Amino acid sequence: MEEYDFIIVGSGSAGSVLARRLSEDPNHRVLVLEYGGKDNSVFIQMPSALSIPMNTKKYDWGFHTEPEPGLAGRSIHQARGKVIGGSSSINGMVWVRGNSGDFDQWSSLGATGWSYADVLPYFRRAEHNGPGADAYRAQGGELHVTPAPMSTPLYQAFIEAGRQAGYPVTSDYNGYSQEGFAVMDMSVRNGVRWSTANAYLKPSLNRPNLNLVMHALVHRVLIDGRRATGIEYSVNGGATIKARARREVILSAGPVNSPKILMLSGIGPQAQLREHGIEVVHDLPGVGENLHDHLETWMQRRCTQPITLNGKLNPFSKAMIGLRWLLFKDGLGASNHMEVNGHIRSRPGIPYPDIQYHFVGGAIAYDGSSSFKGHGFQAHLIPGKPRSRGRLTLRSADPHEAPRLFFNYLGDEYDRQVFRDGIRLTREIFAQAAMDPFRGAEILPGEQLQTDDELDDFVANNAATAYHPCGSCKMGRDAMAVVDPETRVHGIEALRVIDSSIFPFVPNGNLNAPTIMVGEKGADHVLGRDMLSPLNTPAYFDPDWETQQRSRAPERSRE
Repeated sequence: MEEYDFIIVGSGSAGSVLARRLSEDPNHRVLVLEYGGKDNSVFIQMPSALSIPMNTKKYDWGFHTEPEPGLAGRSIHQARGKVIGGSSSINGMVWVRGNSGDFDQWSSLGATGWSYADVLPYFRRAEHNGPGADAYRAQGGELHVTPAPMSTPLYQAFIEAGRQAGYPVTSDYNGYSQEGFAVMDMSVRNGVRWSTANAYLKPSLNRPNLNLVMHALVHRVLIDGRRATGIEYSVNGGATIKARARREVILSAGPVNSPKILMLSGIGPQAQLREHGIEVVHDLPGVGENLHDHLETWMQRRCTQPITLNGKLNPFSKAMIGLRWLLFKDGLGASNHMEVNGHIRSRPGIPYPDIQYHFVGGAIAYDGSSSFKGHGFQAHLIPGKPRSRGRLTLRSADPHEAPRLFFNYLGDEYDRQVFRDGIRLTREIFAQAAMDPFRGAEILPGEQLQTDDELDDFVANNAATAYHPCGSCKMGRDAMAVVDPETRVHGIEALRVIDSSIFPFVPNGNLNAPTIMVGEKGADHVLGRDMLSPLNTPAYFDPDWETQQRSRAPERSRE
């Protein structure tokens, strides 16, 4: 049995960060176990090819939900990265930290030490911001962030339409004010996807104290009494291997596999463990609970000018885009095509945005499964603070078998109302004068759909995941919390969970940036270091949020 100081399960958005930080001390021997393999496919590294790896068995775990009543009984594909870099190697490369209020909410829910002031230093430590540093952004970090190229006049038109509709235009939605419309930040460096594998893991693999084992399926955590002592795993379906951890075992396997591994190890709701013949090591009822996600719909309109991505979907154009990217790492191949971001509030009485937009200069499904036959554009409408909660449960005690995923999408009336409000607000934005040169007829949902019942039916039959699952091992101190605010599993020594499964509540934004932040802060907890000093930088909240739905947030120059 080989011995290490730390064993990290998963090399994804948090796991790769941990691998780099924990191996910086040459006295620490670190093992990283990753079920996937290498990320050297051009389809991973070229930003515009993002829909290909997320639909490829080699790179995607292939999870599907149980039939979801709120989605007309549909089972939804929930892509998760099965490759070094995890989901950061197959995601949309959208860099959104979340609203400052999200992290203050975490703190209020029992995740003390995770307020906005506490986490901002870790966002800054992770980041190399292309435009420069200020009180909110930093340079010198591993994760390179660059503004989108704004490759068509449609993008600036959508920002201007937001302004004309009465919303702010913010110079940096990851800075002082999230609320409003802005150019998108992308996790792209010199035209290449900047995953955590590229940013953190691969530059660290020359360290003799860091060992990466790929194609490793973890069976369970080894536990002696109430202490985690190692990991049992196999490689390529071979013989069972055991590795011992002298100090700690860290699960960074994501919101699906981290709770699954806990339960296979005898840590979880005792009734479920016994149902599958698993010996109960520790009855921890919150494992697999609090599972939630962002849903999205695409609001599409015809474009009256031939300037959209729909004109680039023929084989010749794709080949030329790919060739230019291979030669120069620029052009359309270097963009994720979600080049404008927006955050608004769905109604008065909501203190900070609960709707997010990704605007695309084409009418194309996010996963590439369908596209409009003609020129069009779309806004991805994403309710950012869903209240519906589901759960993850085991199918069996076989580590090869995927767990059951039930998100209970749209189970809460609030979530259905935000979609109704959001569709109507988006139509209003599209109706502004800035869109006049481009706006054609509505494709989706279709102008004939107007009533609440019609919009509800459209959402139920068309909404898709934004690929932001989280919360299944939530952080806190209540009876359903799985880890404490230092990421330690309640009731078990030397075992932590550090990934998006510990989010108490999903942030209003994409999850890659906050998951990387959790990896950075989690590393300091593992190493027993003092936390970085809190940064009490101001964040914008509309002073009239209780009575008005939109406001013009004051602009601030970068400081």
